[in-house]
Amino acid sequence: MISRKKQRTYWVRQDQLLGFLLLLFGSIFFSDCQTPAPVPIRWEMAVTSGAPPAIILMIGDGMGLSQMSAAMYTSPNPLAIEEFPVIGFHKSHSSSDLITDSAAGATAFACGEKTYNGAIGLNADTIPCLSIMEEAMVRGMATGVVATSTIVHATPASFLAHQKMRIFYEQIAEDICQSGVDIMIGGGKRYFDRRKMDDRDLLAELQSRGYLIGDYFNGELTQVKPDPKLKFAFLTADNQPLPVNQGRSYLTYASRLSADFLNIRGAEEGFILMIEGSQIDWANHANEGKLAIQETLDFDRAVGEILKFARQRGNTLVIVTADHESGGMALQDGSKRGKIKTAFTTNGHTGSMVPVYAFGPGAEAFSGIYENTAIYHKMRDFLHWGPEKIGLENLKHLENQFLPKK
Repeated sequence: MISRKKQRTYWVRQDQLLGFLLLLFGSIFFSDCQTPAPVPIRWEMAVTSGAPPAIILMIGDGMGLSQMSAAMYTSPNPLAIEEFPVIGFHKSHSSSDLITDSAAGATAFACGEKTYNGAIGLNADTIPCLSIMEEAMVRGMATGVVATSTIVHATPASFLAHQKMRIFYEQIAEDICQSGVDIMIGGGKRYFDRRKMDDRDLLAELQSRGYLIGDYFNGELTQVKPDPKLKFAFLTADNQPLPVNQGRSYLTYASRLSADFLNIRGAEEGFILMIEGSQIDWANHANEGKLAIQETLDFDRAVGEILKFARQRGNTLVIVTADHESGGMALQDGSKRGKIKTAFTTNGHTGSMVPVYAFGPGAEAFSGIYENTAIYHKMRDFLHWGPEKIGLENLKHLENQFLPKK
């Protein structure tokens, strides 16, 4: 005779066993019907390496949570961005406005200082600020910028130039030529070789300084094999490159090309690379939801290629974020997977907090909520640079343009 207490225990154990068998049977029977989970992060490959430190900062201009969500629900496969183990949020406001522009937003990343809308590599008092990329050059690291806009546009310009207004494209081109950046890929050929303010040919000047120069007019980027012994510049368009729905397709290739190139040139001290998916923002400004999704997916393909590179190389911190959200984009009622209905609240920027995704050594520092300027300081911490910047003397020739005359 089994006691009531023992009997209750017996039936509970039977029920647990039955549940386990059903779960096991269900997992086998329905495994073919389920969407496969993303491949787990091989975290040890992200952090274990004898390679010098490298940072790859990827900026999806105007890419907020809604743009990423719309792209995620449109794609039949998980996005690369879903593989990031650390996520935080930054406050994007500038020194002059709650709603930032790309120039102030990128300068915050580049210099660690809030500045006014429109400023390129200057602080709020219009004094040039040394960017993390410029300091990296002084320290012997290799550097590069890739964009789907002109190379003189606000985001890439903020890492290499110093101008009071973002629209001074020809002056920005001069600054970029003086910067010494190892690789640059983007549009804007006209600002270098068919200038209005003077008759200089900046591309010829770059070539005389040891650059291999290529451009869209003489072939595709995929046809050029850069020599790591030479610095490299490739201009992808005379002005702005085409949007992705009109045939632009170089971002993923250019991202991996630049990472591999800098990995060789920075074999001793490491490198810093900034990659911008520029035209997500432009689609939002035009309130073109479908195009915004296409541009975000194009950017995510580049993210996937960079993640692959970082896992293979090790000791590489990958950060993906945006300078701001634009369009006030929302996913509307009636949306379905593969068919998203979007709406916009503005054709300008918004003040929403912006997500930050991080992978690799130092990634844990990017969780939480912080100012956009903190991204600069977190990158410096990863590189183990002290609080004091070096190389400020390299900007002396620029300070005369901005300091008041005595």
